[in-house]
Amino acid sequence: MKIAVIAHIRHPIAPPFMGGMEAHAFHLVKALAQRGHAVTLFASGDSQAAARIPGVTLRPVIETHYDRDYPWQDYIGSEVLNELQDKAFAALGRELLDGDFDVVHNNALHRYPPRLARAYRLPMVTSLHVPPFDALLRSVRESAAPWSRFTVTSHRQRDVWWPDMPSPHAAVVYNGIDLAAWPFNASAGADGAVWAGRLTPTKGAELAIRAAQIAGIPLTLFGAVEDRHYFDTVLRPLFCGDIRYGGHVSGAELATAFGRASVMLFTPRWEEPFGLAAVEAMACGLPVAATAMGAVPEVIGKAGCLAPLDDAEALAAAMLAAKNIDRRVVRARVERLFGIDSMIDGYEVEYRTAIASVHHDEPPVSFPEIELRVDPAFQRSAA
Repeated sequence: MKIAVIAHIRHPIAPPFMGGMEAHAFHLVKALAQRGHAVTLFASGDSQAAARIPGVTLRPVIETHYDRDYPWQDYIGSEVLNELQDKAFAALGRELLDGDFDVVHNNALHRYPPRLARAYRLPMVTSLHVPPFDALLRSVRESAAPWSRFTVTSHRQRDVWWPDMPSPHAAVVYNGIDLAAWPFNASAGADGAVWAGRLTPTKGAELAIRAAQIAGIPLTLFGAVEDRHYFDTVLRPLFCGDIRYGGHVSGAELATAFGRASVMLFTPRWEEPFGLAAVEAMACGLPVAATAMGAVPEVIGKAGCLAPLDDAEALAAAMLAAKNIDRRVVRARVERLFGIDSMIDGYEVEYRTAIASVHHDEPPVSFPEIELRVDPAFQRSAA
């Protein structure tokens, strides 16, 4: 298939990844290309690492990821950032319609691509990596069609997006990882606990620190500093003694840290859609102690122990209990549910369904904001 993959443009699609969405986009295009698909990645122009994957062509949506000049924490919801993204994705719409792609896999979290698919009968699968927010939720509800399909990363996330009943145009496809990149270590390490993720309030690193102190277990935190004020005022004062910050490291370095640790702390404070960092740790055989938020119970299963949100005492107890879980059980769960081949299999089913349904007898829908920005000459016929 000739596949267009649209990435989120906040960060470059390049290691060390800023977060799960960037890692997902990179490994998605790599795996699709390895299966023989012709892949065009629409991302920020500084995603050169992805462009070096054989079989992948990079087409910049914007020249440089927007977080460099317009940090999300400062510009979220601002007119300048909204206008930047609207212009970028409006221009992208013309390329998608004129590109003769068999299918588009949209990971952009912008409202235009699903509406473009619905209005112009463009086969598209939109992956929803976050809980609903107003603009995207409206777009999803207005754009669903047999050829404009959606995937979510967990059953819990599906229920959050469609609380009344599941959409016939949506499917659960778990995120998948390259198991070879996260080698299994059968023996419990001696390096204490690890925490990995974006350093921002929704990820709850300070709760992990409190729990580790209560449990008396050394803790190293890894990840990109997303919210500098939070890092400097809340976290930095806590780095002393057995609590340390290990920096934003490569995947290989993180896998080594997972293999040497005895337990991982995973502490989302939001409606967690999946939990890629936890799965990467589990692949190395590392049990997880986590807050029971969003899809965390579904993803971790018997590979870890859970605690209520903001209960450091309970999380400390979960750490001590999780350390005793057989690491073979932890790895086996990832092999069974979260390998990249399973993810790509699921996506390919959705691609074929969208392509086969493009001539489905559905009434036309128009979106003025799309029509104003995309020449109607691009309209695809339903016949």
